[in-house]
Amino acid sequence: MEIDAYDVQNGNFNSQSSRSIPAGVFYQVIIKDPIANAQSIFTIPKRYTNLQFLNAGAQGTVVSANDMVTGQRVAIKKMQQPFVMTMSAKRAYREFILLTTIRHPNIIRLLNAFTPDRNINEFGEVYLVMELMNHNLHEVVHRLRLDHKTLSFFAYQMLCAIKHLHNSGIIHRDLKPSNIVVNDRCVLKVLDFGLARKKNVDTAMRMSEYVVTRYYRAPEVILGLPYSEKVDIWSVGCILAEMVNHQVLFPGKDRIDQWTKIINIMGTPDEGFISQLGQSAALYVRSLREAVARPLEEVVPNEHFLTETENPRANLTAHYARDLIARMLKINHLERCSVEEALNHPYVKLWFKEEEVNAPSSENRYDGEIDFAEKTLQEWKELIYQEVMRYQATHDIFNGV
Repeated sequence: MEIDAYDVQNGNFNSQSSRSIPAGVFYQVIIKDPIANAQSIFTIPKRYTNLQFLNAGAQGTVVSANDMVTGQRVAIKKMQQPFVMTMSAKRAYREFILLTTIRHPNIIRLLNAFTPDRNINEFGEVYLVMELMNHNLHEVVHRLRLDHKTLSFFAYQMLCAIKHLHNSGIIHRDLKPSNIVVNDRCVLKVLDFGLARKKNVDTAMRMSEYVVTRYYRAPEVILGLPYSEKVDIWSVGCILAEMVNHQVLFPGKDRIDQWTKIINIMGTPDEGFISQLGQSAALYVRSLREAVARPLEEVVPNEHFLTETENPRANLTAHYARDLIARMLKINHLERCSVEEALNHPYVKLWFKEEEVNAPSSENRYDGEIDFAEKTLQEWKELIYQEVMRYQATHDIFNGV
């Protein structure tokens, strides 16, 4: 028996959809995006009810839902057309593998994953069921003034997450406030691994310009240098400054403007950094008028902090916050602090827990070499299908149905 698209308003099934789904296991719900004035059909197991639109973007549409099996409210992400282009298929494969293997309290946890499609020919949709968090950090940063304790705790949790990723051989490469979620207890989790890469492959490679949202993009990326896991440290520094200032620190309009915004605040880098650049990049950097670094007290001023929440005994002061930002925002990545150094910085060290900072590395089945393989769109589709089938074979997707 086959069931076509469910008509939510009329309460019956219609035949407008050519896709078929197994009867008694899945049902379909039309999700309306009020912001984009668009809609998406979710085909999900019957255990998930009361779907409510949360957000939509280039990587997918996300709803909240009740899980009738666990009693939890969860988030369900429908991957957005993962097989239209090779780039999106590769990203979907990478995110699926990493979400099914990475485990840490400060990294979003995958609760379930499935496809309603029954064979490779029908295969076109992938759904990820994850923990539901109340807000993303972008909303929090631009709506609330955060006290020192919260700023410090958020910074600590970000650093714990990226340390675990780095220890597991992964560079996130796209840290930004909208890729970080928090709940009402100030627990923070990093998500979206579509741009993550293996460390041991990438440190000798040059990063695509598409990687890392421009505002949080490290200088070595902008100027085409080989990069390391310290690109994530730069991003955390930008995010911490944004949490204090309530505005983006380096809001570049394009690649060149991004570099200009950086040196106008941090100053022109020394010859030691410039000498690492390729000929054309070095020529460009030298052609610009020399910029003098602005005092960080002006860039992240005292009045942007909640002064009454300072706690000098715990090193929760504007001075220590700025010092941590300064150490993370070194233009020369060789001078930039490591994640271990950042976690031992006075501003965040009060939260240090061995089981969080040095949690056992995750399994990480992701093969970084596959990023450079010349695969067709169909081959990527088959790889993703195999991984979804592997997951479904080892998890109770439908609660015994």
